[in-house]
Amino acid sequence: MIDRRLMIVGLVSAMALVAGPVRAFDAKAFDAKAFEAAQKEGKPILVEVTAPWCPTCKAQAPILSNLAKDPKFKNVVAFQIDFDSQKDLLRKFDVRMQSTLISFKGASEVGRSTGDTNPASIEALVAKSI
Repeated sequence: MIDRRLMIVGLVSAMALVAGPVRAFDAKAFDAKAFEAAQKEGKPILVEVTAPWCPTCKAQAPILSNLAKDPKFKNVVAFQIDFDSQKDLLRKFDVRMQSTLISFKGASEVGRSTGDTNPASIEALVAKSI
């Protein structure tokens, strides 16, 4: 007979594989070369400064995920910066708090917000990059 704990662990593992993590815009960990290349190509860019313990970041994730499904945002290149471990990048982007979103149109910063969980204003921020 299958051990109950083993069955539960298997079920939870299967659910995690199916659901996967919530990632907005398929954001990649920040990579300076990829960021600079996207800027040079004039691409719309979103930088998300997040922390795993941040409730505001967790509230922003489904909003960004929904926006990522919108065809008008299909070309947005997104990067994530970890607030706890990437302090050098926080200084580079002049970020003081997690849940900061920074929108770029090529090399130009076109907007930023911190702590925003309003879907309409987050959409407006991302739209500035297009």
